[in-house]
Amino acid sequence: MGTGPGAETGTEAVRGEEGAARAEPGVGSAKGRFGIFGGRYVSETLVHALTDLEDAFGRHYPTEEFQRIFRGLLRDYGGRPTPLYHAENLSRIVGFKVYLKREDLLCGGSHKLNNSIGQALLAKRMGKRRLITETAAGQHGVSAAMAGNILGLETEVFMGVKDIARQEGNVKRMRLLGAKVKPVATGEGVLKDAVSETLREWAACSRTAHYLMGSTVGPHPFPTIVGAFQSVIGEEIRAQILEKEGRLPDAIVACGSGGSNAIGAFRPFLDERDVRLHFVEGGGESLDADNCAAAFVLGRPGVLHGALMQLLQDEHGQVKPSRTRAAGLNYPGRGPEISYLCHSGRVKAGYAFDSEVFEAVKVTCRSEGLIPALETAHALAYILGHREEFDKGDVVVVNYSGRGDKDVETILRHLEGEI
Repeated sequence: MGTGPGAETGTEAVRGEEGAARAEPGVGSAKGRFGIFGGRYVSETLVHALTDLEDAFGRHYPTEEFQRIFRGLLRDYGGRPTPLYHAENLSRIVGFKVYLKREDLLCGGSHKLNNSIGQALLAKRMGKRRLITETAAGQHGVSAAMAGNILGLETEVFMGVKDIARQEGNVKRMRLLGAKVKPVATGEGVLKDAVSETLREWAACSRTAHYLMGSTVGPHPFPTIVGAFQSVIGEEIRAQILEKEGRLPDAIVACGSGGSNAIGAFRPFLDERDVRLHFVEGGGESLDADNCAAAFVLGRPGVLHGALMQLLQDEHGQVKPSRTRAAGLNYPGRGPEISYLCHSGRVKAGYAFDSEVFEAVKVTCRSEGLIPALETAHALAYILGHREEFDKGDVVVVNYSGRGDKDVETILRHLEGEI
């Protein structure tokens, strides 16, 4: 079997396995498009499930009752709103005012709970009995297990064997919460492969199970749904920065792979053209290294997991995996919405190399007493390494998407001898 995008998902793009990554933008469903990106490139076995999900979201999400329960759970269980913290010491280092949107303080330790609670609530409304999902860094798996428990749904988490080995702490947390962790050894044994296995499972059990997609990727309506639930981040940033500064920020910086925390922070500011938006990918050791995940530098549009997106691929159109040290940035594609925003120029895509990321961890630990997740540290590395892009009087918000408990061993091994 080929290793192109169609072959990996078990839900072939319209061109089949070979060359699926070069599918024409106009092919497939016209729904859920962001420019040329997005769509619904799936087999017939998933069309009904996706149509039901789209209809249910359209019926339930806008209602006062759904919003009351959703927002109430985020407030009383999750701990929202999360603070917008003026990082004075870090600000002195970079030479402009830095605020951290403290998603690490959300229950579970990252922004992932916003989407997990929202989708679990939707699944309950649809009469589903089980949640299935994928995870890499483990934060989404933990949040899915938490949300499943709140709403009385069984949870099964598909996770690549390489990610299981390096995220042992989160695997233990998921199991403690009662979730079943399903190791995925196919392919590279990382996030891409976990998504593929989850889609295959969903094709077989969609009548009783809901696929709780963890990021703004996949076929329509997943990117729209995840982005809607994560937009609470940007809504709070807007209100909080107006209260603290009396004006909107000059820039917002967020790390990303699929793009959920970035889209969550960016969406309420897309029409504010004076607010610059920066999306930071994993640069790996270098742009030439096997572990580089800078898809906006090295990739091109292609189909993966049911959607047209910016995608790392080789000259034959086969998916080119990344192996960044940050497990959550290892997805080879960029969600349709962030792909469109970067291609259109509304969002500026950047990257941070591993050496810069570990230096950012050290600087943040020493200056602010905070240990960021390696994913989050990419955004911090960007402001530390690109100070010339910001003026002295600028107000810059960094979406501090997760805490670094899960990465402490990796960080200590890398910084051995320095601390």
